Amino acid sequence: MIRSELIQKIAEENPHLFQRDVERIVGTIFDEIIEALARGDRVELRGFGAFSVKKRDARVGRNPRTGESVEVEEKYVPFFKTGKLLRDRLNGG
Repeated sequence: MIRSELIQKIAEENPHLFQRDVERIVGTIFDEIIEALARGDRVELRGFGAFSVKKRDARVGRNPRTGESVEVEEKYVPFFKTGKLLRDRLNGG
């Protein structure tokens, strides 16, 4: 599901809300998640999962085309861990 599909589904299930209000609500939620991760905070959505940021140390990597060694700088990457409810539903529980 992409953002526009989520907005459409919420709007259909809540006909009392204007489309622009649903777009603003979804946008605000996503923006807050992004801001929290940018600060290094953890974001937990009960039953769904938790987003966090993990640090990847600098290392020597390989260029897959040439096999040449390349320096890969330290970086931070988003990480998602599924919640128990979501994991159970995916596995037929």
